[in-house]
Amino acid sequence: MCYPGLHALTLHRLAHFIWCHRLRLPARMLSHANRFLTGVEIHPGAKIGRRFFLDHGMGVVIGETAEIGDDVLMYQGVVLGGTSLEKKKRHPTIGNNVVIGAAAILLGPITVGKGARVGANSVVVKSVPPEATVVGVPGRIVEDKRLPVIDLEHGRLPDPVNEAIGLVLEKQDKLEKRISQLEELLRADSISSESKSRSQIIQKGSNGQG
Repeated sequence: MCYPGLHALTLHRLAHFIWCHRLRLPARMLSHANRFLTGVEIHPGAKIGRRFFLDHGMGVVIGETAEIGDDVLMYQGVVLGGTSLEKKKRHPTIGNNVVIGAAAILLGPITVGKGARVGANSVVVKSVPPEATVVGVPGRIVEDKRLPVIDLEHGRLPDPVNEAIGLVLEKQDKLEKRISQLEELLRADSISSESKSRSQIIQKGSNGQG
């Protein structure tokens, strides 16, 4: 009873019903009131499936031609935005069992496949295949696997930047070890050469005295 996401969705269902009956102004006014009361902006034309869960909800924006499937989990600050003012499909289509992390931005008429996960603060401008994990700016696929059930642990998503830095540091460590080994070999070779030179000088001196 105290979840703004539940209130926002309930009011949207009513606004969408009115919108579908071509009462556009009352639908938009109800949508605007919904935004004022809950902090969630959902265009009355947006299509939302069953068991949609909007956690916290503040700052969420869902555009007119956006379509959301069943069992979708969406966190605060998510934007399903458009990239055009033309009267056509211009907002994302979200498949079933999708998780979208906080402050993620999805732009344009892209499709997010069934069971996909979008990391927090990601910016997605290309379609995402089913069961894939997308993170970063712009969004990149970092994991592509089959999951039997919806995975709510969006905080455990891979970090490709951190992985890349780790690889660079590992490579640097290997190079430093090789350089140290080469320096030791050169030092040993130099000492050996000096010893030989001294031995030759001493030997020549001994031969001269003899």
